[in-house]
Amino acid sequence: MKFLLKPNKKAYFVSDLHLRMSPDEDSRRREKKFVRWLDAVKDDAGIIFLLGDIFDFWFEYRYVVPRGFVRLLGKLGELTDAGVEIHCFTGNHDMWTRDYLSVETGVTLHRDPAECTINGKAFLLGHGHGLGTVALGERLLIAVFRSRLLKRLFSNLHPRWMIAFGCAWAKSNRKRHGWTEKFDSIDREAIAVYAREQLKRKHYDFFVFGHRHLAMDVHLSEKSRYVNTGEWVNHDTFAVFDGNDLLLRSFTGDAQPAVTDADAGERAMK
Repeated sequence: MKFLLKPNKKAYFVSDLHLRMSPDEDSRRREKKFVRWLDAVKDDAGIIFLLGDIFDFWFEYRYVVPRGFVRLLGKLGELTDAGVEIHCFTGNHDMWTRDYLSVETGVTLHRDPAECTINGKAFLLGHGHGLGTVALGERLLIAVFRSRLLKRLFSNLHPRWMIAFGCAWAKSNRKRHGWTEKFDSIDREAIAVYAREQLKRKHYDFFVFGHRHLAMDVHLSEKSRYVNTGEWVNHDTFAVFDGNDLLLRSFTGDAQPAVTDADAGERAMK
């Protein structure tokens, strides 16, 4: 993918809204806030990248989609109709997205990390789940959820049971693993390790991912940075590229990233 931003236009990156995560009232407030953010950026947005886990659980039957999200879906359709290019990456909570979002709202769907250049800067984008060093159990779980057979079997069961099951599974998984792991060091950050490995093969100016639920802005080398967009359950952070530089911002609160160079320790490359 190659993009050239028009004058005064920007590229926006955001992830991890986890809409439908209980309680419903909180999820609805979060959706309304995110729609306000989309309204706030739509005039100068040349491209918007949704980097996964927009929904806490999502599964599309042929004629049925999960209840809710009408404000968000309507706003996405409004923006794409107005000419704003929106790219959506699936996350580990919404990887069972099929073609509903692309057909009904006009977004471009991606299931794997993707390279792109924006105004000549090289980006590698994605959600971040399953990258870097991943435990065997986690790799097996990813393989199961990517199984076409499992998706076919799941789709043959009534949505009244299976969508409820999926939402309950997402909730129980979060209870087991927590909302986010405590930051230890950048050497233990799987996505950062993955980014370093990619740099050995090819230069990227920016690696932009979500999933971690911690906003990060870390230099991997003198000319390459890893930026994590954070989350919208407790914070409302996002990244914005103005054609020259990539910055972390917050819609309503403190824009400071949770992890910066000062926390990361010694840089991997000099």
